[in-house]
Amino acid sequence: MRLIRVLVGLAVLWCLVWGGTAFVLRQAITGWFDARIAEGWQADYAEISTGGFPLRHVTVLREPALADPGTGRAWSADAISLDSPAVWPGRQSLRFADTPQYISYFDNTSVLTAADMVADLDLAVGLALQLRSMGLSAGPWSLEAAERPVASGAGLTMAMVQDEAVAETYGILLDIPDFAPGPRLRGLMGGAESLPDTFGALAMDMDVRFDRPWDRRALDERRPQPQRIDLRLAEVAWGPLRISAAGGFDVDAEGVPEGQITIRAENWREMLRMAEAAGALPPAAAQSAERALGFLAGLGGNAGALDVQLNVTGGVVALGPIPLGPAPRLILR
Repeated sequence: MRLIRVLVGLAVLWCLVWGGTAFVLRQAITGWFDARIAEGWQADYAEISTGGFPLRHVTVLREPALADPGTGRAWSADAISLDSPAVWPGRQSLRFADTPQYISYFDNTSVLTAADMVADLDLAVGLALQLRSMGLSAGPWSLEAAERPVASGAGLTMAMVQDEAVAETYGILLDIPDFAPGPRLRGLMGGAESLPDTFGALAMDMDVRFDRPWDRRALDERRPQPQRIDLRLAEVAWGPLRISAAGGFDVDAEGVPEGQITIRAENWREMLRMAEAAGALPPAAAQSAERALGFLAGLGGNAGALDVQLNVTGGVVALGPIPLGPAPRLILR
């Protein structure tokens, strides 16, 4: 009998804890929408509901819509849900409906349709709310504008994961399998008709060490700033065209990088012709670039493949011995 009383008492206590946490989460969500309205945004939804008892908190918003008149950007969807374990709301999954999402910039509206699209956020327990990981994943997706395809892919993975040994270091991953540019994007890139419909690879894998871990101070004070970037691999492959890069930079307090990136480009002459066709390179500049890069490719012993080093030193970027201009400052605002 005593055991039954204890179990009943624990059940009642858990109901109170679950209900209290659900109320706080719901108030945080509605409060965020109210704060956007106070800033002059359109921020509304048709309905909000909470479920998931007893092990999870699942808050569903029907027909959410956000619009910032200051930037002209807007977004709307049929539904989104926030899903977290009942024991720790700092591990959130934002799930999007498989139906179209509408993304606008002033009068231009794009339609994003993605299967199983989820944004995940994992914060460490504690007042600092240190970021352990965050990411965005989806199954097959497509983006359209003016009822014309812009791009599509077989999936999408973006992730930022904290290193277990060094809290200031995060691994950053991007992978878009079977990326397919639409006709307009293909034209902007100067893609020839002989190139396949989809990319063979579009991926990046790197580690970034910041001056401090990402936590609540990134919103309250300033963003953590990169101090070291180690690029394991960045790769783009489109039919016979392939470019890959690896290397690393140190970044000083002013955001100026110092380091080297090794770049390999296969069928680089075709890439130059694409850049010229797309209008990114004037014909005279394309001819000069082909002569200079042809000399560098000849030094490597393979005229069809270009192996060069992108050097950043003293605030200047150089491709091999060819100076390109001042180095960009890597500062997160």
